[in-house]
Parts: sequence; structure tokens; C-alpha cells
Amino acid sequence: MTHAVARLRAERLARSLKPFVARGSRAPRCPQCRVLGNYCLCAWKPQVEVRAGVCLLMHDVEALKPSNTGWLIADLVADTFAFTWQRTAVDPGLLALLDDPQWQPCVVFPGEYAAPQRVIGELPAAPGKRPLFILLDATWTEARKMFRKSPYLDRFPVLSLQPEQLSRYRLRRSKREEHLCTAEVAALCLELGGEPRAARALDAWLDLFSERYLGAKHRWPVDEQSPAHLAVKALLQD
Repeated sequence: MTHAVARLRAERLARSLKPFVARGSRAPRCPQCRVLGNYCLCAWKPQVEVRAGVCLLMHDVEALKPSNTGWLIADLVADTFAFTWQRTAVDPGLLALLDDPQWQPCVVFPGEYAAPQRVIGELPAAPGKRPLFILLDATWTEARKMFRKSPYLDRFPVLSLQPEQLSRYRLRRSKREEHLCTAEVAALCLELGGEPRAARALDAWLDLFSERYLGAKHRWPVDEQSPAHLAVKALLQD
């Protein structure tokens, strides 16, 4: 069964005028985990119950990139919604989601870029509602532009996280180690929302994906006794 990011990727590919080829490899990848054949990690995917929802606003080609970590969020968080961000148009489905009374949306973004009255450091009390974390899935430069040019998000509070750790993400280069990847941000949100097991599972899934992805790239042997494998194995046995 496909999830929201997989469906968005399929829609984006259908609109492409030429095939999208991931940089560095033309070898076939597993359609579910996006890793080269012998390094597939589908059998290791943990199952977790998550009360929160995640809304991914994805820059144009993010869903096409095999290294995209929004995909990992959708692997574990059942209520993950994914939309392509456009400057001149808004997906009606996104607006309907934001108006759905079961959800309490908040935009997850550094508070320094928002008006002070919008910035919060913890989830607001909303009895009967489930948190919906809106994440801008893009490069840092693109994400700042998306934040500025999405007026339909202005009515929602901005959840400003204060991560204590540097990013562990190794699949793309960043000039600033304090910039977390999308899955790392989502894990922090789940922790803040009182779902520590789900947060731990997402962190572990990211680490295993990164290890297998890099292993495939460099043709390293799979080590099922590595810390990343053992962390996921503990979740599977829990």
C-alpha cells in the first residue's frame, strides 16, 4: 500500500517531460524504500501507533529524490499528508486539511523568521484535537522562501524547536550542522507531542535508512549488528 509521499512522487513523475534519474546511479531501486536491491530495508520497517499528523509541503522535486526523508515520515506516521508547494496556487486538498476540525495545525519553523506573537515553544492546549505538524520539506534556502510566500499559513502558530543535538543526516551536505533534516524535525515534534516511542522509531528508521543508502552507494557489506540495525531490531521486538 502506497503512502502520501509515494503518491505525490508518482503524480510528479507523471507530469515530467523527461525521466527523473537520481544523481550518481542508474541502478534499479526498491520502489518501497528507494535503496538499491541488496540493501533493501523494507523487512526492517517498525510499526508504531501515532496520534499526531504530519503535513509535508514539499518543494517541486523533493518527492523525486531518493534521499528525501519526508518519505521516512510517511513510512511510520499513518496520517502523513503531502502536497507540492506552489507560489501561485494552493492545493484545495491542503486548504481542506488545514480547516479540518479534528486537527490543531502548527507550522514548524525557526521562530526568528516569524512575528513574535506567533511563536510558541510547546504545543498549545487543544482538547479534542490532534496535533498536525506542518513541515516545509526543502533545502534551507527554499524553505525560507516557502515560509515567506505562503500567506495561508499565517493564521497558525509557529512551533520553534530548540534541538540540543547536531544533525546526524549524512546523505546531503549542509553548511550548518544545526540544520536538521525533515525526519529529524518530525521526530522532535513527536517527542514534544508526548509520543516518545514514535519519535525513537523515526530516529532509528532514519539512521538505518542512511546506513543502507550509503552502504549501497559505496558497496559496503551490510552489518546487521551495527547500532542502527540493533536499534530497529529492539523496536521490532518491543
